[in-house]
Amino acid sequence: MLNHIDEIQGIGLHLDLVLRKIQFAYLRAFEELNVEMTIEQWVILHRIYELGDEASQRDIVQSNFRNRATTSRVIGGLERKGWVSKTRFEGDQKRFKLELTPEGQEVIDLVMPKALQLRKLAVKNLQPSEFATFLAVLDQLGENYSLED
Repeated sequence: MLNHIDEIQGIGLHLDLVLRKIQFAYLRAFEELNVEMTIEQWVILHRIYELGDEASQRDIVQSNFRNRATTSRVIGGLERKGWVSKTRFEGDQKRFKLELTPEGQEVIDLVMPKALQLRKLAVKNLQPSEFATFLAVLDQLGENYSLED
């Protein structure tokens, strides 16, 4: 257990620096592939792809860690690009159904191999147990801050 504040000084800066490096790698990959897209757009586009026929805006909001307004804005941008269509579920007029358009599927097909390559890079030189510990530590840090709410 860490008891001294000095021992964890700079944790936010350290996490931010690592996150910026990861984001820069993804943005550079998008640029190399000539895909004009933000990290948030990729996260949501990929989540719609993962959810398939059952993708709803509500599900995206719940799994994206962003508020409803931000998620809605990003989805609107994806719609304007022609990568996502938004309709209502049959028999459920309250939920928005999100689907990849053929153009959105092309973006997924183009970006996915590079995204998988970047994911492999993230765990390079790490044992599976080390990465599992890392994720557990991140989860605990998040939980610690959630308790502040």
